Amino acid sequence: MIARAMFVGILLAPLAIIAELLYSNVFNDSTSAIFFLWAALIEEFVKYLAVRWAVINNPNFDEPIDAMIYMISAGLGFAAIENILVLFHAIQSGAGATAQIWLLRFTGATLLHAVSSALLGYFLALSWFYDGHSKKILALGFGIAILAHFAFNETLLSSGSDMIGYVSSSAGLLALIFLISFLFNKLKKRMAENQI
Repeated sequence: MIARAMFVGILLAPLAIIAELLYSNVFNDSTSAIFFLWAALIEEFVKYLAVRWAVINNPNFDEPIDAMIYMISAGLGFAAIENILVLFHAIQSGAGATAQIWLLRFTGATLLHAVSSALLGYFLALSWFYDGHSKKILALGFGIAILAHFAFNETLLSSGSDMIGYVSSSAGLLALIFLISFLFNKLKKRMAENQI
């Protein structure tokens, strides 16, 4: 199930790339804050689609905590193919630039996709407990995941190659990792209380 979520995340990643290219071509924009907000929205939606199509209706998806695990898996699959495509494009810049981009993508983008997907997964898990409000909870989760994704990209890219941008975006990722750990444990306690 984890491999399936990751694999479908890889397969659906081109949908996000196509949507981002369409936006870029129609509006002649690939650097504004609006473009990065659009990219965050599309990428979070595609990762959710991967989980929705791959595992949500499977009988083995039988615990709320599974939502976080499968969303992280889809996010890692998405990040893997995105990193490969960026590296193919970066090779034209030379070995030094490619190594630098690889390091930043490995640490930054991969973690970003994992934690933003985990945030959405947490809200997908919460919707398990509040069936009557599941759509509202999921919409809130989308909003938070999109904002986290956008804030990371905007912080990193608005600083250019400035070290402050790297430090700020890394600190943001670290804070999100601690938040995900806290939410994961909170979800486990809630499952124990509800005997799930």
